[in-house]
Amino acid sequence: MTATDGIAQVNTLATHTALTAWNLGSSFLIILVLTAFFFLFAWYVGRGPFVGIVLSYYGAYAVYQAFPYEKYLPQAPALTALIAHVALYAALGFAFYIVLRRVVVSDFLYVGTIGLLVLSFLASAFLIALAYQVFPISSVYHFTPALDALFAPKEFFFWWFVAPAVGLFFLAR
Repeated sequence: MTATDGIAQVNTLATHTALTAWNLGSSFLIILVLTAFFFLFAWYVGRGPFVGIVLSYYGAYAVYQAFPYEKYLPQAPALTALIAHVALYAALGFAFYIVLRRVVVSDFLYVGTIGLLVLSFLASAFLIALAYQVFPISSVYHFTPALDALFAPKEFFFWWFVAPAVGLFFLAR
């Protein structure tokens, strides 16, 4: 083996490792961005409003599933249908957030930094699980196989659904 062959092997290994790390990072980029958004929201606005957002997901989901006028939402084209469903869920979530923020959530809530990071991740995972299982996102966007393995199976939806509530139970004081 010559020095040139050794350098070529090192370059190939370095390129392959860098591409593998980039592929892994880009596969989970949506989770990282959502987690960062929730973490920064909770950091700057407060833990109480963050908990209100997380809890509003549950109320919005219940009303969204029972919504009797879904037939009036557009079904085609796919992007318009997705936007309509997400907008309905966001409006319901915002309504529940306002109620929870006014009535239930205390500003004397304590969640540590690590707990806040975990709760931000669980809230992000909850939204991605909703995108997979509830919203018609598959006709508009195809996630990576790594995310498909975590969020596509219907059996996993329950666990991603309850994860933020369990996280709040153990991490919020």
